[in-house]
Formats: sequence, structure tokens, C-alpha cells
Amino acid sequence: MPQSSGCDGQTRRDPMTEMAAERTMLAWIRTGLALMGFGFVVAKFGLFLRKLSELRGLHIQVPKNQSMSLWIGVALVLLGVAVNVTAAIRFARLIRRLGRGLPPVAASWKAAVIVAVVMAGIGVAIAAYLVRLG
Repeated sequence: MPQSSGCDGQTRRDPMTEMAAERTMLAWIRTGLALMGFGFVVAKFGLFLRKLSELRGLHIQVPKNQSMSLWIGVALVLLGVAVNVTAAIRFARLIRRLGRGLPPVAASWKAAVIVAVVMAGIGVAIAAYLVRLG
């Protein structure tokens, strides 16, 4: 329960519930930041390959138009932003709910499944892009 009764009869918020909610939000923020960082790397991957081939004299065929890696990278960055905004909104709602003396609502698994499915789709797109390069 998020609240307990003190010896004076008043209800107090359980700090353990709030700390657990904060840890969950911070885990989602780390996930969002990782997605954004990975998105930046993917967006610049084509440029990296082209510069590497120029420096080393390698014969890597890198298309001049890096739109595939750019758009996959942008999608990852936007997914990271969406994860962070969603984490903040869910945390704020939970803390308000606890402040009103209401019990916490069971966590939804939908957000995690959506992120996993989108990441799987982006992974397939990256694999197809790498196969096309090779």
C-alpha cells in the first residue's frame, strides 16, 4: 500500500513506493537516451563508411545518398524522445495519484512491447541496409 497510518491517526505516503517509481522512470530515461545515442550513430554510419573508404583506399560501395541510415537514425532518436516524454508523464501521473492517497495502478506492459517491436523493425531495416551495402 502506498500509505500507512501513523500513531497520530494521519496517513503518510510510503517513500518506498515513490522511490520504486523514480527508479522505473530513470530506467526508462536511460533507455531513451541509449536509443537517441544509437540513432545518432546509425544516422552518421554511412558518412563514417564513406570517410573510412576514402582514408584507407578501400573499395566499399557506399551510396552518396545516405537516406536509409539517416532515416533509421532519425527514427531511433524520435523513439528515444518519445520514451523519455512517456516516462516523465507516467511518473508525474503516478506521483499525483500517490499524493491523493490512491493506490498505484499496475504498470502497463504495452509501452515496453511497443518499444521492443519498433526496435525489432528498425533492427531488420538496419540488417537489410547492411546487406544492400555488402
